[in-house]
Amino acid sequence: MRRLALLFSLLFCVLAGPSEENQRERLGADPRITATPVQLDSRDPAARRAGALTYLGGVHLRSPDRVFGGFSAMHVSGDRFLLVSDSGNVVRFRLDADFRLSEAQFGDVAAGPGTGYLKKERDVESLAHDPATGRIWLGFERDNAIWRYDATLTRAERSVRPPAMRDWSPNGGAESMVRLRSGRFIVISETSRPKGPLAQTGRIGLMFTGDPTEAPDRGFRFTYIPPPGFDPSDMAELPDGRLLVLNRHFSLRALFTAKLTLVDPRSIRPGAAVQGREIAHFAAPLLHDNFEALAVTQEAGATIVWIASDDNLQFWERSLLLKFRLEL
Repeated sequence: MRRLALLFSLLFCVLAGPSEENQRERLGADPRITATPVQLDSRDPAARRAGALTYLGGVHLRSPDRVFGGFSAMHVSGDRFLLVSDSGNVVRFRLDADFRLSEAQFGDVAAGPGTGYLKKERDVESLAHDPATGRIWLGFERDNAIWRYDATLTRAERSVRPPAMRDWSPNGGAESMVRLRSGRFIVISETSRPKGPLAQTGRIGLMFTGDPTEAPDRGFRFTYIPPPGFDPSDMAELPDGRLLVLNRHFSLRALFTAKLTLVDPRSIRPGAAVQGREIAHFAAPLLHDNFEALAVTQEAGATIVWIASDDNLQFWERSLLLKFRLEL
């Protein structure tokens, strides 16, 4: 019966397509969240390695609020977490070294494209953060727009639809975005492809020389080449300036799998084709889901990689939050 229900759910997602005209549902006023530990490999409790990553632990996030989930963007600072869903719901909490969750808060991206009445008007897919000011930038997929907010995400300061993004496909907007320590921004489309010989393998990438909401025309275009069959879903900058790109793949047999690639920023030049080196592969028997959010922190000199998944509010997916130590 479970397999039959899963099949119907998958067929509905494929045939119905994105629910662009659905009314947006918001989280309620009771921010209850449980965090249940998960193993990296369900068959081997001692398993700790996923390529160049060492698993430090992870949790399955759940809430009695039926709108909880759908997380597509994340920011981590110390033990404080910010998760934003693809319908504009905001979740904040603290998570200690033993993965005990506290101080949960629910919120909303009230300002954004349109009125916010429809789900497609708050389709947040990426997040960038300035540690000096606390400002937050959100990338909206359907609108191909970037909005800048204060640290609370309650006040919008600026917004733009960059000319270089206006012809991106409706479901292929700013899926990956990072603010580099230099002040530059990188945005990569999930599905929009360049013209020419790289159309089959590449995705359009943009390097902005500064804040794109202030100077949307200053920068250049390049092409990111993900692993074959995969689409980029998020990116983050490492302490040494190199970039991590999270890539995902969907198939009816394996459902969602993911690959993490390492990119040399020196390869990102005007018109360049940029291809990362695979450093981790998330597929059975390891944990694998719809991994969409990536963040990098540091602890006692170690580089920590956080990965979160978007459960699409489906019973066969989970909202996972996983912690790894980078071994490079």
